[in-house]
Amino acid sequence: MKIRKVFALLMLVSVITGITACGTSGADITSGGTTTAVSPESQIIPDTVQSSTSEITESESAVSETRMSESEETEVEDTQTLKMAIDNTVVDVIWEENASVEELKELAISGLTVPMSMYGGFEQVGPIGQRIARDDEQIATAPGDIVLYSGDQIVVFYGSNSWAYTRLGKINMSEDELTELLGNGDVTITLSVE
Repeated sequence: MKIRKVFALLMLVSVITGITACGTSGADITSGGTTTAVSPESQIIPDTVQSSTSEITESESAVSETRMSESEETEVEDTQTLKMAIDNTVVDVIWEENASVEELKELAISGLTVPMSMYGGFEQVGPIGQRIARDDEQIATAPGDIVLYSGDQIVVFYGSNSWAYTRLGKINMSEDELTELLGNGDVTITLSVE
């Protein structure tokens, strides 16, 4: 008997909840107790909501323009070329595509001058002024190779060596031209972006 009363009470609560949930959603109760359906198109939107909507649209437009401008800047940066001059001789370099070269390019935007020193009779080495990304691996260098040593020094070879470096690029010159350019004393390297 108790179970039947509990069950009946639960049913009554369910019915009442169902009726109130279905109440006036999407309808307008008029004074006579009848309901009139209101279509979404005929609803009046307050001016404050309309102005908020237009502000959101303007904000979305501004964000979209900012994104487009940033992507245009990226395209411009990607088309800029890193250039190298040894003393006053501009050299043709085939640059690697890696994070180290990208960071070196960022440093070179305002012009980067690196005082180089002869070392070992086969290379010139100089500080770039700060650490940049590196991905060192044991490599055998050849004349014309440009590498990053210890994350903060640039090395240009006119001979050969084997060590752990990050490849940056290769100067497109013969071994004799490189020896003449790099093998007769300290030089200055200038990196720029065009």
